Amino acid sequence: MPDWLRTTVWIVGVLALLLTLVVGYLMWRYRIPPRGLVAMGGAALYLISPIDLVPEAILGPLGLVDDAGVVAAVVLFVYKLVKARRILADGGIELGRPGRRAPREPDRR
Repeated sequence: MPDWLRTTVWIVGVLALLLTLVVGYLMWRYRIPPRGLVAMGGAALYLISPIDLVPEAILGPLGLVDDAGVVAAVVLFVYKLVKARRILADGGIELGRPGRRAPREPDRR
């Protein structure tokens, strides 16, 4: 394997690991549900894909409007998810991980 290819693969692997750590930290810190991450990933794929609703190659800067709209919609969606989770948590409803039960308090009769 050529040195440049080995270096490129190594750099991509380190960047993927860093991205995974950052996403994991953000999920933990802001309690972002997995569907928020799916929406963010979908928006990222849309932004980097060559297929576009309004192509920048034809319309120039005006072609970035749909990209900005996708990013704005995802940011609003994730913000509402986090806000709803915080409202529920403030009301005493803790949304835990699926499959895990919250510890029960003993009956005091």
